Amino acid sequence: MEIVVVGASLAGLRTIQALRRLGVDAAITVVDRQPEIACDRPPLSKTFLADPAALPRPVATPDELGAELLLGQVATDVDLADRSVGLGPRRLHYDTLVIASGSAPRTFPGLEPGPGVHVLRTAAHAAQIRAGLLPGARVVIVGGGFIGAEIAWTARSLGCDVAIVEPLPALMMRGLGPELGAVFSRRHAANGVLLRLGTGVASVESSRVRLTSGDELAADIVVLGLGTTPEVSWLDGSGLTIRDGVVCDAQLRAAPDVYAVGDIARWLNPRYGELVRVEHWTNAVEQASVAAANIAGTPTVYDAVPYVWSDQLGGRLQIFGRVRAEDELRFVFGSPDEPKFVAVTHRGGVLQSAVGFSAIRELLPYRKQLIEGGVLAA
Repeated sequence: MEIVVVGASLAGLRTIQALRRLGVDAAITVVDRQPEIACDRPPLSKTFLADPAALPRPVATPDELGAELLLGQVATDVDLADRSVGLGPRRLHYDTLVIASGSAPRTFPGLEPGPGVHVLRTAAHAAQIRAGLLPGARVVIVGGGFIGAEIAWTARSLGCDVAIVEPLPALMMRGLGPELGAVFSRRHAANGVLLRLGTGVASVESSRVRLTSGDELAADIVVLGLGTTPEVSWLDGSGLTIRDGVVCDAQLRAAPDVYAVGDIARWLNPRYGELVRVEHWTNAVEQASVAAANIAGTPTVYDAVPYVWSDQLGGRLQIFGRVRAEDELRFVFGSPDEPKFVAVTHRGGVLQSAVGFSAIRELLPYRKQLIEGGVLAA
């Protein structure tokens, strides 16, 4: 049996590790355009930025994988009928294919990496950003999502002057909704971050960031936190269904003997009855285990409750489930103004999400309720 994994990413490598734990001794080949195995990314926006000596660890070592590593090589296409992956002038044949090519930082014309303008995806990116985070440096972060908020907190802790530019009216709104987004916006503002909300960036030029409002911000370093886009261009014409990712069934199967895992997978989540794509560490790890089980012959669906965490403002923000603006929000421990809190959202009394800040013990019972699909107590 020949297994090909495209992507030496967290999801791809954890799939291999899971296969080995299940006793699958097939020949496995890993292809990735990067010259080395991916590092564990969560520390890049936090620990590593704050302390360059805290080097991020690789997801796995070659000895742990027992696989042939074709690093620095680009997968160009997939032929489902031929069961092969294009690799330069040659074709790599498979019995099972795992697509784990991940995602890339989103950019726009005029908002692209260049002198003084950075994205954060790799350890090399983080090292470049860290070199500019000197006390008093003027840091402009374009995008107020989780990564932008984490970088802002780290940069402030290093003594930088920080501004976040975000077109939406609050930070982290896509993950937290408007009310909780406003809570964290106030907390970052109280920590000295200049928030320019409800406006975008028109251009970056000569240490100046020009906003769509017409205002300008001085910048010694600019970090783009505009989200990511799935790496699917190499799958054009493959016959796979591509829709903001690779569309899969509940078992993460995109086609016969073809699976997708990690950022690139848009799968039918039985819990919600709709296609879902999640870009986070926990999702990649859990999907890897499910894909490996299916490859090994144990039919398994992936119906996990989505989970996201973010370290910022001196605490840990944790989100179970999905926060949606149309659901009702209730604080069940603490309050918006207290250091620790837990808030839940519900629809018709049915729990939809639970959000905690520095309150792990108080949050966990709501995670259990979410998994069981429970009704929120009055």
